[in-house]
Amino acid sequence: MPNFTFEVTKTCKQTGARLGVLHTSHGDIHTPAYMPVGTTATVKAMTPREMVEIGAEIILSNTYHLHLRPGEGLIREAGGLHTFMSWQRPILTDSGGFQVFSLSGIRKIKEEGVTFQSHLDGSRRFISPEVSMDIQHALGSDIMMAFDVCTAYPCDHETAKDAMERTHRWAARCKTHHEKDHAHDHQALFGIVQGAFFEDLRIESAKVLSDMDFFGYGIGGLSVGEPKPIMYGMLEAIMPRMPTHKPRYLMGVGSPDCLIEGVLRGVDMFDCVLATRIARNGTCFTADGRLVIKNATYARDFRPIDETCDCYACRNFSRAYIRHLFKAGEITGARLASIHNLRFLLKLMEEVRQAIAQDRLGDYRQQFFARYDMSRNF
Repeated sequence: MPNFTFEVTKTCKQTGARLGVLHTSHGDIHTPAYMPVGTTATVKAMTPREMVEIGAEIILSNTYHLHLRPGEGLIREAGGLHTFMSWQRPILTDSGGFQVFSLSGIRKIKEEGVTFQSHLDGSRRFISPEVSMDIQHALGSDIMMAFDVCTAYPCDHETAKDAMERTHRWAARCKTHHEKDHAHDHQALFGIVQGAFFEDLRIESAKVLSDMDFFGYGIGGLSVGEPKPIMYGMLEAIMPRMPTHKPRYLMGVGSPDCLIEGVLRGVDMFDCVLATRIARNGTCFTADGRLVIKNATYARDFRPIDETCDCYACRNFSRAYIRHLFKAGEITGARLASIHNLRFLLKLMEEVRQAIAQDRLGDYRQQFFARYDMSRNF
């Protein structure tokens, strides 16, 4: 692809974790990377300038939500998603598959695609692999995701197999439609590995999709309620079967412990809404674990949220002040907590990349978990 390349620049001698660079027409993404989520063309509570300041190299937006409001036609008319939201760095759009899966009782899956009711107004809608590609073409994202079928946890082997095989058929349709539209010159398409929580299905899915030769690969259907050891086991099963020269993206995962464990198992890219969602409720990431800043214990605590953090909130404000903002119902409290949580994860990944470069990621992991209180995890 003329505008997209991915190179693995270093492999950690201690762990085998990868350091890389994904080159796009809107800039480079240094991997392993955490990608903040901007569901409706904005990372909640954040401006694009602030996202640049905290070190975000790429953000996500949501095909399903933007299709419903304001509509991909309006965004195309505005000049595409980058212009519409004034973000000139790379953007990844998901396919809408997970959101449709989440609708559960108000959607019907057939081979042609998915018919569902809008959660906004109840109107009847339809998304197929081809429609998902058309929406993402109109949005103009740098990285697009194939339309897939996600399964719940737990599910039986037959249900998981049916969903996986449909995902494969839909992936082929997405790739054909994407290439026919000639959008592949400026938009890279990722396939999505499915197979629920069955090792044989995950291995099969990784092989089938690898043979289709997508630019990169998402790993979907994890972090949907299963215990973390199961997720790690699925990663260990499929990573040896995935192309080493293509980026690997673990979808919907973004707690500090999972980022480190995912990188150790060969993941290059992550995303999750957790950072901003919990921030709006007054919960913060710290090097010691979860901190609920609204708790009374912080009323006279004049330390920053996290003394290891270099974000704007930690450099300028105390726990006591930010707690006061939450208690007073001031929106600035949620904004400062969001700035902190996002920067915490981005800085964590900067440290992970440095540890890989220095062949000491195993040592870094040990030091991180020696301090991080898993009883205060997410």
